[in-house]
Amino acid sequence: MSWTRKSSYTSHEYFDGKHRFEHWYRDNQVYFITSKVREGFHAFKGEKPKEIFWDRFNHYTKLHNFVHWVTSLLDNHYHTLGYLRKGADLGEMMRKLHGSIAWMVNKENGIRHVPFWRGKGNQDYFDGCIRDVLQATRAYRYTRLQAVRARIVRKWEDYPHTRINVEMDRAVRRAVELKAFLEGVPYARYERKHGHQR
Repeated sequence: MSWTRKSSYTSHEYFDGKHRFEHWYRDNQVYFITSKVREGFHAFKGEKPKEIFWDRFNHYTKLHNFVHWVTSLLDNHYHTLGYLRKGADLGEMMRKLHGSIAWMVNKENGIRHVPFWRGKGNQDYFDGCIRDVLQATRAYRYTRLQAVRARIVRKWEDYPHTRINVEMDRAVRRAVELKAFLEGVPYARYERKHGHQR
């Protein structure tokens, strides 16, 4: 089995009968990652803040060997789906990525939106290990259609901030070859009906 570590902002596993959120750091894994600017603030409205996001996203994902398959950025949130070889890299990648984006976008917008990402439960992003081919294809399509769902465009291809790095069929096929799905782990966090949800 791949190396796995979990972290949470609290040592208490349950609150009010519900399982608390945890980050999972797991080797050789397909991850779905999403984050929203605190209070839904439209920090990425306009092209310059979006350019900052993509510059930092490309830099830090490359630095930490996260191969993103599909990523979509809207004015106040983003989703990305991709493959990470070393689970221990996830936390550092996200810390650097979110820290640099927050500082540069605040500077560009001439504001001080602090904390920039962090919301309820002291969480600044959500990550999920993808379980199987079905969940991977659902998460891929969900991410790809973000701008359509938001009624920004009718076809995802018309939105420049939905970016495909690896075509879905190729990405999923490679993940199967690498055995990069989280299979056989009995954990309620993943027992949802819809593949793109947590």
